[in-house]
Amino acid sequence: MSLPRYKITVLALSLGVASAFVGCSSNPSKKDVVDKGPQSSEQVYFDKAQKSLDRNQYSDAVKSLEALDTYYPTGQYTQQAQLELLYAKFKQKDYEGTIALADRFIRLNPQHPNVDYAYYVRGVANMEMNYDSLIRYTSLQQSHRDVSYVKVAYQNFVELIRRFPSSQYSVDAAQRMKFIGQELAESEMNAARFNIQRKAWLAAAERAQWVIEHYPQTPQTPEALATLAYSYQKLGDQATSQQYVEILKLNYPNLVKSNGEVNLRAARKEGSWVNRATLGLLGRESKTVQTKDETSSETEQRSLTNRLSFGLFDKPETEKTAEPTPTATPVAPATSDKPSWTNRLSFGLLDKLETKDNVEEDAAN
Repeated sequence: MSLPRYKITVLALSLGVASAFVGCSSNPSKKDVVDKGPQSSEQVYFDKAQKSLDRNQYSDAVKSLEALDTYYPTGQYTQQAQLELLYAKFKQKDYEGTIALADRFIRLNPQHPNVDYAYYVRGVANMEMNYDSLIRYTSLQQSHRDVSYVKVAYQNFVELIRRFPSSQYSVDAAQRMKFIGQELAESEMNAARFNIQRKAWLAAAERAQWVIEHYPQTPQTPEALATLAYSYQKLGDQATSQQYVEILKLNYPNLVKSNGEVNLRAARKEGSWVNRATLGLLGRESKTVQTKDETSSETEQRSLTNRLSFGLFDKPETEKTAEPTPTATPVAPATSDKPSWTNRLSFGLLDKLETKDNVEEDAAN
């Protein structure tokens, strides 16, 4: 049985159009396929990258550094270019690319004198992976969300300090580990609070016990002890519960009521329902820092305009932070001289340029 002539014509046209599209998609232009090789010498690529970095033109710097790494894999600037590429990728907020480059540098150059920087920037990039652009400007806690990346960052810093205990980055890594420890402890206690709400006393006790064993120096320790005492009391283990109550009386007496019961509400540091309903913008409570001997309260001085604009307007004059924020990047002082690559790679911490004030101060001494 043969098809009508008009159907054969339509079918032929359809096949012709489809073939044309397939041919165009499968045969890209030679311009996109052919690699013409290096267009400049190794020195020219490196100098162009340096100028781009000095001007904060990180996209141009990445192009030059990647070309240098591709066309001159064994050149005299290759390893230094790979380290500078780490910095440029980080400044572009390409944290996944930064981590991949750091892993490659560590694998290929385990004995390089600056390999500790690769370990360090890998940990910082993993910390940044855990924070988005919105949460850093509100009082929402990242520890109440996924903390998988900060766990990886913690292990990165542990490896850095273990392998290079005298590294110039070890001090900052230790401070970041302290910050991450508080994040992880808060994540465990947030799970413990949820378990208490659903009356899963054993699960809550296990979470609190994990905080006591692995993060004993964090501000969540008082609440963890109170949770253990409260949970064991609900489980009917009065002896164990009383042991934790006695510890609370010695170290945190304000968490034990006059009748000997645990004041679990006082141990928690949760925002009001207004704070939670407005995603942390309103109803913000003061930050309470508890130690073994005293309890201090510090109210964060941020105006309503500052919170509603997610930190863009009406910024506070001074900001007091106990630990370095995971999003802060120290910047080298602005001078007319060009910063060295060591200064840029360390975010302005090392190999600082001599300024006029520093010269006058040295002369006076």
